[in-house]
Amino acid sequence: MEMLKENWTGKINEVTIGATKEEGGTRSSKVTVGGENTLPYLFKEGAMPNSPVIAMEILDTEPTDWPETLKKPFADVLKDPVKWAVKCQDACNASIICVKLQGTHPDFGNKSASEAGKLVENILKAVKVPLIILGSGDDDKDNVVLAKVSQVAKDERCLLGDVTEKNYKTLTASCLADGHNIISESPIDVNIAKQANILINEMGFPLDRIVMNPTIGALGYGIEYAYSVMERARNAALIGDKMLSMPFICFVGQEAWRAKEAKSTSAEHPEWGEEYSRGVSWEIETAVSVLMAGADILVMRHPKAVEETRKYIDKLMQKK
Repeated sequence: MEMLKENWTGKINEVTIGATKEEGGTRSSKVTVGGENTLPYLFKEGAMPNSPVIAMEILDTEPTDWPETLKKPFADVLKDPVKWAVKCQDACNASIICVKLQGTHPDFGNKSASEAGKLVENILKAVKVPLIILGSGDDDKDNVVLAKVSQVAKDERCLLGDVTEKNYKTLTASCLADGHNIISESPIDVNIAKQANILINEMGFPLDRIVMNPTIGALGYGIEYAYSVMERARNAALIGDKMLSMPFICFVGQEAWRAKEAKSTSAEHPEWGEEYSRGVSWEIETAVSVLMAGADILVMRHPKAVEETRKYIDKLMQKK
């Protein structure tokens, strides 16, 4: 019996993060995501030329809200973001480092743009994998900080973010001038995601340098709704909507480790079982869920969760 196949007319843009010496940067490697012209892992219907990748997240300041289970693997480097980045690269084999400049937020340290720029400069010298660089989430401060960081990392083809439909002009202009990619963020809404991409593109920014952050929830915290929104966007892209044809980035670690099931201790909830495996499992299951929805970049935290998710991705891609 002949298998029925969906014939898609569209495809997801390929986005490359990182620039080698020959390309004007200093990275020893680069990562390309996207390019698929089928729904996730349906290799008999189309192609997925690039495997999903995992970026490991570091903060510019020691995290105070992480549970001990998550802090333990990085206990010796949490106070030094440069050493933390090196450990993720060397010990955890991270193919991308995601630097979150949380300490620049007015309520969490209010570090200056110059301090952020110096840190990024030092990380670029210490590691050779590509970087994702995130602001603190305060729009006014991010406009200053990320503009500075963009200049410091000029020609390294980093992935910078996030921008929204209400706050996109400054960072888009910086990324355009300095040769970076950009993350467009939308609050779990296909129409807003599309509008943000249109606004960025209207400034002359290429569509093949945009990655979408659809925002997600962790397992048990809205993952079904996030999945459905990602699914709608991916279907629209595959039938030819160019303004939704961007790879997805999902901040799995951030969402999974703020779930009470992941961060609560065994003393608080003995009926939930041992906290180490529970927290790691929560991150893995959240990662697997968004992979099935089409995630191209996963930003994760715990080394064990990264290791197991990487094995899962490898198995999925073996069926190619």
